[in-house]
Amino acid sequence: MKKPVRAFASALLASGMALGAMTPLTAQEAQEIRLTILGVGDIYNFADNRGRGGVARLNAVARAERAANPNTIYVFDGDMLSPSILSGFDHGQNMIDLTSMVPFDIAVPGNHEFDFGVENFLEKMAASAYPWAAINITNGDGSPVEGLGGVVMRDIEGLKVALIPVAQDTTPEVSSSGDLQFADTVDSAIAAAEQAEADGAEFIIAVVQTDRSNDDELISSGAFDVIISGDDHSYGTYYDGRTAYVETSIDGEFLSPVDITVTVKTRDDGSRKIRWVPNFRFIDTATVEPDPETQARVDAYQAKLDESLNVALGATEGALDSRRNVVRGEESAMGNLIADAIRWATGADVAIANGGGIRGDRVYEAGTVLTRRDILTELPFGNSTVVTELPGSQILAAIENGVSQVERGSGRFPQVSGMSYVYDPTAEPGARVQSLLIGGEPVDPDKLYTVATNNYILAGGDGYAALGGGRVLVDAGNGNLMANDVMNYIEAMGGVTAKVEGRIRTVGE
Repeated sequence: MKKPVRAFASALLASGMALGAMTPLTAQEAQEIRLTILGVGDIYNFADNRGRGGVARLNAVARAERAANPNTIYVFDGDMLSPSILSGFDHGQNMIDLTSMVPFDIAVPGNHEFDFGVENFLEKMAASAYPWAAINITNGDGSPVEGLGGVVMRDIEGLKVALIPVAQDTTPEVSSSGDLQFADTVDSAIAAAEQAEADGAEFIIAVVQTDRSNDDELISSGAFDVIISGDDHSYGTYYDGRTAYVETSIDGEFLSPVDITVTVKTRDDGSRKIRWVPNFRFIDTATVEPDPETQARVDAYQAKLDESLNVALGATEGALDSRRNVVRGEESAMGNLIADAIRWATGADVAIANGGGIRGDRVYEAGTVLTRRDILTELPFGNSTVVTELPGSQILAAIENGVSQVERGSGRFPQVSGMSYVYDPTAEPGARVQSLLIGGEPVDPDKLYTVATNNYILAGGDGYAALGGGRVLVDAGNGNLMANDVMNYIEAMGGVTAKVEGRIRTVGE
C-alpha cells in the first residue's frame, strides 16, 4: 500500500531529516502544544480486582490527567456493557452510570456492546454523558445509525486533530448485532484517516477495537500518528518513529497516558511543519486512590450484589481453571463442569459450551467452596440452555468450527460433554478434527443426536452455523438460565468432581 504523504513526512522528521531545508522557515518562534491521550477499553467490572482496576480508580486517573493538562483526550476503545455479574441484571447500565461521572471524549462500541441486542445498545448510548462513534457501522440498508457519530475533528490551540473511531468487523459473528452492517476495520480506518488528512487534519488518532493482527496492519499503513486499541486484553506500548501505539489492558488495571509535545513551525508559504515524539507513562492502578464520588456508588452496587450472591453451592475436589487461554484452547475442568451440567439438566446425548462464554479468567484451587457469585462470574451473559436434534455430520461440522481458530484464541473453542475429539491445530481449518467419539463410539454422520448448548451459538454465534437447521426441542424461551443449571448441578452433586480427563486432545498427545 502506498504510504500517505503525511506519514512519509512524519517519518523523515522522526529520523532527523530537515524538511526545513526544502522550504525556508520564518523567524517566528515555534509553537508548542502539549497533548495527553488516555485510552481505556475492555472494562467489564465496576469494582476493583484485589485493589487494582475498577471504575473508581479509572475515574480518579482521568480526573487527574484532565486537571494536569486541559488538552487531555480521553477515549474508550470498546467493551463495557457486558459481561459482568451486574450487567447480567441491568444490561450494562451500571457501567454507563459510572463512566458518565467522568465522561470520555469519544467511545467506540465493542462487540460486547451488542450482547443484549441492538436496542439495548441504542438505549445505553442515549443514556451516556459522552458521544459514541464508529465510522464502519451502518444500518442494514446502509443508512447511519441514529446517535452514532463518525470522525471527530478538534482544534487544540490551532492544531487540527482528527479522532478516527473504528469498531470490530467480526462483531456480527461474536455478538447479537442484528441487522447492523460492519465494514472492514482496517480498510475503513485507513480510508477515514486519508480523508481526514485531505480535510486538513494535522494529527490523526485512531481509536479502535480490533485484534493485534489488524493493529499491525494499521501501524504499518503509516496513516496514523497514534493508535489506541482494545480487544486483546493485554497491555503494551510501541513506537516505530512514525506511529505510537497503546494496547489498553483490561478493566482499567494498567493505564498508559501518552504525553506528546507537538512543535509547530509555519513556513513562509503558510504551510506548517509538525514534529513530535511520544512519552509513554505507565500507571499501575494498584497505586491509585479511588475517586471518592465514584467509589461511593461502586460500594452501593457491591452491597446489593453481596446480599444475593454470596451463597455457597459446594466445594470442588480438584482445581478448576477458567483462564482465557485455557478455556479457548484446551480441555478445562471448568469447561467440563459447565458442559456436564447442561447435559445433566436436559438429558441430552452431548453438550457443547463455547469457551468464550466462560469469563472468570481465574483458577479455583482444590477445596474452594463455589458460590452463586462464582458461577455468575463465569457465565455472565444470561444465556439460556437449549436443546436441538442434529445428525452426527452437523455435530462434526460444529466441532470443526470450534477448533478452526484455536491459534487466535477464538471464543468458539468447544468445551464438551458426552463426546471426545482429537484435532490437528496445524491442519487447514475445516479439516482439523481427526476423530470424534460420542458415547465412546465413532460419530455416526447419519444418526440423530440431542445436543445441549446455549441459545447464542445455537443461533449461529461464534460461527456455529452447523448447529442450525435441526429440530429444536428446547428453545431460548423455554430453557433455563445456563448459570442456574450449573448451580443446580453443583448442589445436586454435593460439590464438584470435574477434572481434565482426555475429552479434548491434539494429534500426538
